[in-house]
Parts: sequence; C-alpha cells; structure tokens
Amino acid sequence: MRTWKLSLCALLFPLGVAAQADLNETEVSTTRILFVLDASNSMYGRWEGGTKMEVAQRLMGAMLDSLGQVPNPQFQLALRVYGHQKPVPPQDCNDTKLEVGFSYNNLGRIKQVLRSLRPMGTTPIARSILRADNDFPKDCPTGHCRDIILLITDGVEACDEDPCEASAILQQKGRILKPFVIGVGLDKGLIKTFDCVGTYFDASDEQTFKKALGVIVTQALDNTTGQINLVDHLNQNSGTNLPIILRNATSHLVDRTIIHTLNYKNQPDTIMVDPIVTYEGMVYSIPPRPIQPTSMYAGKHNHMAADVVQGGLKLTMPGLKLAQNAPVAVVREANHPEDILHVQNFNTTVTYIVGTYDLDILTLPRIRQRITLKPGTTQEITIPPSGEVTVQLKSPGYGAIFAIDGDTWTWITNLDEFQTRQQYSLQPGTYKVIYRPRSAQQTTYSKTNTFSVAPGSSTLVRIP
Repeated sequence: MRTWKLSLCALLFPLGVAAQADLNETEVSTTRILFVLDASNSMYGRWEGGTKMEVAQRLMGAMLDSLGQVPNPQFQLALRVYGHQKPVPPQDCNDTKLEVGFSYNNLGRIKQVLRSLRPMGTTPIARSILRADNDFPKDCPTGHCRDIILLITDGVEACDEDPCEASAILQQKGRILKPFVIGVGLDKGLIKTFDCVGTYFDASDEQTFKKALGVIVTQALDNTTGQINLVDHLNQNSGTNLPIILRNATSHLVDRTIIHTLNYKNQPDTIMVDPIVTYEGMVYSIPPRPIQPTSMYAGKHNHMAADVVQGGLKLTMPGLKLAQNAPVAVVREANHPEDILHVQNFNTTVTYIVGTYDLDILTLPRIRQRITLKPGTTQEITIPPSGEVTVQLKSPGYGAIFAIDGDTWTWITNLDEFQTRQQYSLQPGTYKVIYRPRSAQQTTYSKTNTFSVAPGSSTLVRIP
C-alpha cells in the first residue's frame, strides 16, 4: 500500500510537502476524503482576520497546495457544499450539492469552487451527510478504499433532522468511516451536539482550525501499523498460526482476514491498520477467543490482544493397523454439553483453550471421559486398538451385541437384519450376541453366543 506520512508543518505552513512512501505490493488502498463545507449565511460572521468563510477558503487552499505536491498520490478528494445556492429566507433544506466529484486530478477544481463560494443559505447538515453516501463511487480504483467525511461547520442542524442518526446510518452500512467534524468558532454550548456525529475538533481560532485540518488529513493519509497479541498464561505473545477475522466495530463488517504469524524476531507480525477504525475481532482457537473493540492511534504502532491460553490434547491408539480407520472423539465444553466444539481424530494432537471438556470417543462401545487441560502442557489419552469381529449368521435375522461386565449388560449395536456376514470394530472385552432368524416365528429360536475381543485381534463368531 502506498501511503504518505505528511508532517503537519510541511502540510499547512509552507507550500512544500514532506512525503515518505512505504510500498507493499500486496496491499493497495485508496483514501477518499469528502469535504462537506458549510456555506450558510452564518459563515459571513467575523472571525479572526476575516469572515469564517474567508479563513476556511484560505486554509483549505493551502492544504490543497500541499497535497498537490505528493508524488503518485493514492488519495482522492471531493467537495460537497451546503447553504450556498439559495438565500434565507425562505429556508431551503435541499440546498446541498456535490460541487466536485472524486478523481485524482481535481485539486485545482476544488480550489476554484472554494474561491467562488458566497455564504447565503441554511444549514442542512443531516441531509448533506446522507446524500454524501452517493458521493463515493461504488467502484474503487484500487479494489480497497477508505471513505472519510470531513464536515466543516460553524452552526448546528437547522432543518429539524438528526445529524447523529445520519452519521450512524452511513457507518452501520459500512460505507464510510467515522466522520471528522471541525467546528469553526462554534458556540461552546453547542459543541456536545456533534459528539455523536464524529470525531470533533473545536477550532476556537484560526490557528486551531489550521492545526485541526492538518491533524485530520495527516491521520487520513498516514501510515499506521498494529499487531495482534495472542497472550499465553505467562503473559507472553506466544500464540500464533490461528485464523483471525477483524471487523469494523461500528458497522461490524469484515475488514480483513488473516492467519496470525510470528515474524523472524518471534514477535506478532506487523499489519497495516486504519487509524480511524475501531477494530474488534475473533481469534479462531478452539473455542474462539474475542478481540475486544480497540481504537487505533494515527502514526503509531497499535496493539490488539486476545487471551489465548492453550493446552494440548493428544489422542493415541497404539498398534492401529493400516487397514483400520482411527476413531474420533467428539469434544464438548463441560458447561455446554449440547454443543459440539470439535471432532478430533485419534493419533493427532490438537490445542484447546485451557478448561474442562467432555470427550465422547466414538468406539464400540463408546468411551466417555472428562478432562481438564492445563496451560502449556499436553494431556495424552490412550486407548487400546479395537479388535475386528466378524459375525457369521446362517440366515439373516434380528439381534444385538452387548458388552458384559460382571452382571452388567450394555447395549452396543443392533445387527443388520438383511446381512448374514457382518463386521464390527470392538474395544477389548467380553461380549454377547443375541440373534433370531427372520424366518423364525417363535422366541424359542433366539440364540446367545459369548465371545471375547483382544487388542488388535480378529475374531469370528459363528451362529448356526
């Protein structure tokens, strides 16, 4: 991704610009900034060295001159203005217009429109924000765009609509990031009305307006990095190689998907993040662990984290023959027995978040076991290999196999009523099979055979 770190001094004081490119060919992103400028009648008010509109025109022009010197820019600008087409009275709440659309070579056109503005109308802030949704082209030139609104106003909503709700609608749709708002000489009692619209900057004088404008544009175009710390029981960032989905915490839309990586320094690898986005996410350990909403700081290296304290579970069945299929264990959290968490094959090792789990091992007979996994250790569960049992019947019939433990009979499985030769993999132990031919119409034809199964053995059970 080509981005530029713009120093505030170079951006707004002289016309020169300091630009530093950090190229990553695998990520190309375009930042699109829509300036929504108040040109209502109140912008004729005196402020510092002129009217509010004259100050805004002068400082925005200097900012555009600086941006015009950035080589190979990966940003686009556009300008929407409200309150500049029809005087008040009467009030026209549709007095809002996209004056300059997005493109790479429109800075001169934006400056030309700025110079021509004459304040005269009302202040339809909410309607301007909502209509800004269509100002951003649906197609992004680089495949990934960061869409940002910068609202510059000296007054509050004048059309009985809700700018906060308008901003929330656009953010929840995922169309734009959280807007920036610069209040130009705004009455102190009205400032709180913009807290819910976006990130507010109070420009109480010309110098703070200049600074706010520079900070916002710098944040929008600056390189900002981050890392995701998967924290273990020793409070070390040792977790890795897990899938992670990061979302915009406002819209809840997926921002990116990654496989966590430790770099050559054995530290979480650096990723590019958006300084305007608050991120949340999910680390797909077993079970998944959340990344709580985390704000980013522009131009800095940010940290997101999740507690991923893991222990291993090793399931082994020694002596398993090549022709045999390894059994599986159904894993459930002890406090959520209704949900299957994972299905683990035998002769594998899988890491889980530490805790207590119930295993249902799908052998015949079933083996049920509760285990508690501890941090940084691997618990091994070993079971003997099953024996292969062939039940040979003279004719098809009805029946079942039971495991015998003293006087306790445990049902294992029913026989296939249509087959005369049937095969089963049974755990070592003593069994009885009960059988009656399908053609027999009396219970006295029922037969019972006893047989034993040794680990890895082959047993033939004939029932005449």
